[in-house]
Amino acid sequence: MVVSRSEIIPGNPGSCIDFDLHSRTISAATGGLASTLAPDSPTRLSQPNVAVLLCTFQGGRFLAEQLESIGAQRHSNLTVWASDDGSDDGTLRILDQYQTQWGKEHLSIRSGPRQGFAANFLSLVCDQDIQADFFAFVDQDDIWECDKISSALSKLNCIPKDVPALYCARTRMIDENGRDIGFSPLFEKKPSFANALVQNIGSGNTMVMNNAARQLLSSRCERDVVYHDWWLYLLVSGAGGTVFYDAYPTTRYRQHSSNLMGPNAGWRARLLRIWLLFNGQFRNWNTVNTRALQKAKHQLTPENQRILDQFCEARDRWLVPRLWGLKRSGIYRQTLGGNIGLITAAVLKKV
Repeated sequence: MVVSRSEIIPGNPGSCIDFDLHSRTISAATGGLASTLAPDSPTRLSQPNVAVLLCTFQGGRFLAEQLESIGAQRHSNLTVWASDDGSDDGTLRILDQYQTQWGKEHLSIRSGPRQGFAANFLSLVCDQDIQADFFAFVDQDDIWECDKISSALSKLNCIPKDVPALYCARTRMIDENGRDIGFSPLFEKKPSFANALVQNIGSGNTMVMNNAARQLLSSRCERDVVYHDWWLYLLVSGAGGTVFYDAYPTTRYRQHSSNLMGPNAGWRARLLRIWLLFNGQFRNWNTVNTRALQKAKHQLTPENQRILDQFCEARDRWLVPRLWGLKRSGIYRQTLGGNIGLITAAVLKKV
């Protein structure tokens, strides 16, 4: 189901962070983790614990801003788990400084597997030494609004603890200097497994999951998946869990030349998606994901097992049976343009 706020307008209501963009520092109104998240703080102990899973690689340029925005969260019971994939640009020095300031009980630093960002995030998810009530992905170069975690938990707390639940949201895009440059697409159709098979609506830097979703993901710690966030959307929706999509962006998604993943908006993004379609990359992604899903098939609901079977069978059939089979499976994308592209891909056998 879709849980969203009304369409937003430019501006930043509710922000509690002041930016000095020239010196790359942030002054948090809450005082940061060192002052607000003392281990014996009554406020902290009364809140559910959130493990913030941070993966870094050559992130020294913007990392401090992201860490300060985490320290400015209204939800104070946070523990940051940072996994660095071999940075040599000062990233580790920044992490060490914040660990000294916040304490090791609030910031843990480890070495990543050095197999790419998806494997790095999954290494944290699958580490059972990391225990919490909720788990949040965070990228090294973005900025969280101060209500990021509280907004996610307001949705996730409504779900029984044994039901996998995932929160994701739209993003506010900013440039290298922190200036607003737009928003990610607004998705209005309901999240579902039929949608997840051909589209990921949730950027990983917005995702927060409950412990049931974390256990589901860690039970299928497939390294051979396209993206960790897409894999999470596939598993939670496929297992009959709850996926919340929030139209209100509480993450500022920074666009710069070193982005591993670019935005899903604008004409450049559309041209990229067309290129990925025609060069066969979209089909390759679907092959990788469906192979991983076959290993986790027993964790899917009977209805979603049927959708997966119909989707996989139809992909390799001749034109008319292929189109009919894909239609019967119920797959869809979120926008008219996306569905036109999906039909084109089906005709060209690029699904």
